[in-house]
Amino acid sequence: MKHFKTISEFHRFLNLPAPQHPLISIIDVATAQNLASDKPVNMVLDFYSIAVKRMSNVKVKYGQQPFDFNEGIVSFMSPNQVFSMAVDNVDEETIKSGWAIYIHSDFIWNTTLAKTIEDYDFWDYSLNEVLFLSAKEEAIVNNIIQNILLEYHSNIDKFSQQIIISQIEGLLTYADRFYHRQFLTREKASHQVLDRLETLLQNYFNSDDLINRGLPTVEYIAGELHLSPKYLSGLLRTLTGQNTQQHIHDKLIEKAKEKLSTTNLSVSEIAYGLGFEHLQSFNKL
Repeated sequence: MKHFKTISEFHRFLNLPAPQHPLISIIDVATAQNLASDKPVNMVLDFYSIAVKRMSNVKVKYGQQPFDFNEGIVSFMSPNQVFSMAVDNVDEETIKSGWAIYIHSDFIWNTTLAKTIEDYDFWDYSLNEVLFLSAKEEAIVNNIIQNILLEYHSNIDKFSQQIIISQIEGLLTYADRFYHRQFLTREKASHQVLDRLETLLQNYFNSDDLINRGLPTVEYIAGELHLSPKYLSGLLRTLTGQNTQQHIHDKLIEKAKEKLSTTNLSVSEIAYGLGFEHLQSFNKL
């Protein structure tokens, strides 16, 4: 495991010049050093990473899932997330383009962004849930990055930090908008998730899992669907107006209504059969 506590350390690993600012860096992906091994290198960064890139012959693993960068994508990683990189074939040329922005939390300390940065769910998305850009969207993102670069390479004064942070805030807001577009435009994949969710909840509520294990958690449901919890909830909110927890509760209420209207069981028996330890909790729901 390679643990990079500072952006300067990471620059040295990539064989790049020292960053112009110790707490923020913007690098041209094409200038980063290629890995010399096809064995995965596990890494942890102590800072935020926003990457807009295309790369051939490079595979990144996030968790246990491999992902390639052949399409124009944007990925987001918050501090202390583990990822790994490997070159498919060290003898082949790696073609890379794009930009990567690294931001230490100290850079945004005591700013508006420090209060809002974690509100964006995509920091916790898995790498296979990256943002795929249209040509128009890619142009918007690249334009923002060019503005950040312009300020990054200028002489630092008292306005520099706030100007850069304002540009980053704009980039994050656009990313939020583009993710909502992606949920809607990838209609087939999105509705397949809804179908799988319905089947998963139906099977769970029709089995003994409710009694033995209690209500399914959002983390359990997301894991069974091979999605991160926040990505699943974001997708569901966009498509249905409800998050994952609300879908679980809706299925529970549906099952409760069925038992109340079609059986002679007491309310207490139904509550217990649906995984409630206390009748008051069932009545409140």
